[in-house]
Amino acid sequence: MSDQPTSTIPTPVPEQGQLVRVRQRHYIVQDVAGGSVEPSRPDQHRVRLECLDDDQVGTSLDVIWQHEVNPVVHDQLGLPRPDAWDPKDRFDAFLHATRWSLSSVLEGLPLQAPFRGAIQIEDYQLEPVVRALRMPRVNLLIADDVGLGKTIEAGMVMQELLARQRIRRILIVCPASLQKQWAEEMLFKFALKFEIVDRAYMQRLRKEYGSHVNA
Repeated sequence: MSDQPTSTIPTPVPEQGQLVRVRQRHYIVQDVAGGSVEPSRPDQHRVRLECLDDDQVGTSLDVIWQHEVNPVVHDQLGLPRPDAWDPKDRFDAFLHATRWSLSSVLEGLPLQAPFRGAIQIEDYQLEPVVRALRMPRVNLLIADDVGLGKTIEAGMVMQELLARQRIRRILIVCPASLQKQWAEEMLFKFALKFEIVDRAYMQRLRKEYGSHVNA
């Protein structure tokens, strides 16, 4: 047998903001520093990473990129190459499917939330929804008296913003004694399922993902 030289293609150094896989985990690149210290030595880059996996989310890791075994850069920054564009027929089909997905029997109505909840609405309860839609960033204080439907007003604001795809996640912060009430009303009146994050939930989460998990 004769020894034949082998060559490997080096993994490109990632850039800040890219998603990479190192040591069997996914990370987001926070910072890249370094280069060639001396002309006779190969480049070495120190890459600062932040873990995205559930059991170690937020954990920082500093590595020398050229010394890692099989690192993978999942996304490359930059615009698509001109020869990678989809054919015209496929793009037209995508636009056609998008138009159908956006169509609705409620299209054209000024508000959609009143028709998507199992609620009986008073006229004044629509005021917060209308005000929310006029705001580029919604910031409302609803201070109605007890029994006038603050929960319904808040639920309609959530439902309307979700229907218009202006929000993706919702966090409700309330006293512990009202957690179950909020969860039940959001589920039964607006079909919005919320997970109650309490001590029991955190213990169950840590048993499943580890003691340092971040809810």
